[in-house]
Amino acid sequence: MKIKNLFEPIKEARGMEAATASQTQLVSAVMKGDRAALARAITLVENDPGRASRLLERLGPPGRAFIVGVTGPPGTGKSTLVDRLIDFYRGLGLTVGVVAVDPSSPLTGGALLGDRIRMTSHAGDRGVYIRSMASRGWTGGLSRATSQAIRLMEAAGFEVILLETVGIGQSDVEVVGVSHSVLVVMMPGLGDDVQVSKAGLMEVGDIYVVNKADLEGADSMVVSLLSLFRGSRRSPPVLKVSALTGEGIENLRKAIDEARKRFASGDYGLRVRSAKGMIVETARGAVEARLAAVSESRAEFLARLVVEGKLSVEEAAKRLSR
Repeated sequence: MKIKNLFEPIKEARGMEAATASQTQLVSAVMKGDRAALARAITLVENDPGRASRLLERLGPPGRAFIVGVTGPPGTGKSTLVDRLIDFYRGLGLTVGVVAVDPSSPLTGGALLGDRIRMTSHAGDRGVYIRSMASRGWTGGLSRATSQAIRLMEAAGFEVILLETVGIGQSDVEVVGVSHSVLVVMMPGLGDDVQVSKAGLMEVGDIYVVNKADLEGADSMVVSLLSLFRGSRRSPPVLKVSALTGEGIENLRKAIDEARKRFASGDYGLRVRSAKGMIVETARGAVEARLAAVSESRAEFLARLVVEGKLSVEEAAKRLSR
């Protein structure tokens, strides 16, 4: 038994060396644009944050790709709009990565893939890479591994990354943290147009898009949105478009391209905003992953103390989060 124990540190060291070598090879393949390696790396950051953090440290600083966030309530046509933007950037000769955050399957926890299905026209284009990611209960419209997926796509050489949020309404605002430009997509018929003024979405957009311009009430919604910003310190563009027919898409392209030009010129503020968002999201993910790893058995133990009157719920929560 003692002899066996003597060899355990050696086996452990060799295992760590093998894992390091494997990660080095994976990073190298990603940076060469290997799509299979990129897929494996994104799966790793989704499923094993601990190992993934060591892999991501080899990528270098973010900021090589222009990131466009597309957010808004469900059913507003975000996926169709993203499809139009892919066409635009491919027309400019730029490579495009897409992170489409979908609702999670209640059975498997995986993405339901609704967004990816709507973008199948680009399936054969080697200049486009589309990845669906499950929200897995992550609030704010993104996924725990969104920032990491973006960094991996950057490392793989994609020049523009389109980030489509899950579409959960008012709290769907986390996208602003990691994006260089945020599109908030609305549509007529969502109810009282004035209600949008109460949503966090109205504080995060760089461009506001009223999609499905052919529907009744599109013009009045544009007027309502413009009135919200009248007299305020910010006056973002409010554009009426139809992602389905192409109406107004040219004006939207011009508005987004203004932000891309600022990014390309080295706009420090845009880059800091994105890096800050990635740091916060990554830190939050690490905390939640660590909490999940210990919470099951420890939470049950603390729950017993609460039920027995030996501990308050608040004190139990503090202990669980330490």
